[in-house]
Amino acid sequence: MSAPSPTMRAVLERLAQEDAGLADPTLMAPQHARALAELTNLRWNAQLPEMAEARTVIHAGMPARWVVPANDTGTEAILHVHGGGWALCSPMTHEGAARRIAEACACPVLTVDYRLAPEQGYPAGLDDILRAWQARDPSRRWSIGGDSAGANLALAAMLRLIDEGSELPASALLFYGVYGADFESESYIRNAEGPGLTRAKMMRYWDWYAPASERGAPTVAPLAASDAQLRTLPPLYLNAAELDPLLSDTEALVARLRALGRADAYDLVKGVVHGFMQMGSALPEARDAFTRAGEVFREITAP
Repeated sequence: MSAPSPTMRAVLERLAQEDAGLADPTLMAPQHARALAELTNLRWNAQLPEMAEARTVIHAGMPARWVVPANDTGTEAILHVHGGGWALCSPMTHEGAARRIAEACACPVLTVDYRLAPEQGYPAGLDDILRAWQARDPSRRWSIGGDSAGANLALAAMLRLIDEGSELPASALLFYGVYGADFESESYIRNAEGPGLTRAKMMRYWDWYAPASERGAPTVAPLAASDAQLRTLPPLYLNAAELDPLLSDTEALVARLRALGRADAYDLVKGVVHGFMQMGSALPEARDAFTRAGEVFREITAP
């Protein structure tokens, strides 16, 4: 059985103290769960990288955050889709992640406040991401990215664009994503009780987002995509957390991509839990993961 790294263990011990007595958000009313997510994520939005520009905007009719790093090359941009089980979090909970992606990739990052489940389940959030994509600034070349459920939505958006024959992102950065709903996978069983995300929590997030009858659609569970769809995707960067119920999702996706002869970059980050990149102010592995994502991004988007 794998164990948390020393630095991850220290963060988990801190969280156990700070969050003692807090309820499981998937067992709360959605509005209270969202408020809890906003409050508990405040701790990760400290010691943020300085940006040349950081402001709230309206994009495609939605509130959004637009952050521009000092090292912006002026040519690229990324639409980043925040995670949170399709039901929680916001551009503000992911401000730190957006800034670190922007700095590592040397380009602006746009994070939109898409509609959330369960009030607005599939396909509301996906439709919002596609509206945001279609409203992008044509003066830059755009990529897409996301973490967890955000990676699901980013990949689902690309599959929808493929089906429509629309322009695809130049690349995609997908961090510890939700790509299927197989709760009997190796990692779902091995990491069923966490630490952090659990099998039971993930099952409840799925119930909030999409009923079982819809989970065979590629735009709901992208592991159902056809080989032709996967071949058409732009260059991807994927990572996964070792101590994560969702690890098998990424491993299955990477295996399919490899079988098709693709050479998309993939990193397994050892000793960390789901959502570790949110912890960039406290966790060296998170900062290293952003650096690595930026390296790959610059490589696959190079002229």
